[in-house]
Amino acid sequence: MNQADIGIIGGSGLYDMPGFKNREEIELETPFGKPSDAYMTGMLEGKRVAFLSRHGRGHRVMPSEINYRANIHGFKQLGVRQILSASAVGSLKLEHKPMDFVLPDQFVDRTRHRVSTFFGSGVVAHISFADPICARLTDEVTKAGKSMDFSVKRGGTYVCMEGPAFSTRAESNLYRSWGMDLIGMTNLQEAKLAREAEICYVTIAMVTDYDCWHETEQAVSVELLIAYLMKNSENVQRLVKQVLKGLPKKFDCSCQSALKNAIITDPAVIPPETKERLELIIGKYVR
Repeated sequence: MNQADIGIIGGSGLYDMPGFKNREEIELETPFGKPSDAYMTGMLEGKRVAFLSRHGRGHRVMPSEINYRANIHGFKQLGVRQILSASAVGSLKLEHKPMDFVLPDQFVDRTRHRVSTFFGSGVVAHISFADPICARLTDEVTKAGKSMDFSVKRGGTYVCMEGPAFSTRAESNLYRSWGMDLIGMTNLQEAKLAREAEICYVTIAMVTDYDCWHETEQAVSVELLIAYLMKNSENVQRLVKQVLKGLPKKFDCSCQSALKNAIITDPAVIPPETKERLELIIGKYVR
């Protein structure tokens, strides 16, 4: 199946972008279960894209309940080679203000109850994750943001917390003492699995609040978060469309061969059922 070249993860509101043509809703089953929702495929700015609502339409799936493996594998099944992931984040630094876009290039994992790899069950792989975000794709988003005069900041570290509760003040100040920039609940697993699937991945982080460390600003709440998301939804759509305009059809990137030297298990001892389940991920390296 080759339904799309570019995947977009975000809220279901992204489906309603002006200019999104030939829409088709595709329900997928994956070797890792069902994704968060159906994928919405179609044409946008001359590119074949597939949208996925990270939390499901109506926001019904908690961050720790998201089937990250199914979501990323589903994109792989559709033929996606690049993913733009838009998500709301809290700011841990005064310089990242609500309504800013930030493109983090590092992660710190503070989750505890999530599966973050396709591997196991008889096959071991250790991907390089020193630079977890695709630099080439980040270049494209940065260039698009500058062309629109948006406040798009490149670089910074995203702390991925378990949730679903927001941070305590002690936690928020601890992360600030570490020099962290942003805090969220979803993007670390997406980035790891995209790398294992050899898909280029970038996080477009939309700042909605100052978490709870700021002495004079209101502590983060669902009401505050939704208010800023609503304000920023049009800007996100405009930015994504501008990025799509500039993405080349052909590109060369090391993300596309991330597993080349990562699989250390002798192919002869990998169980047949594991080979079958991971065929789309490891098939070009393991027979």
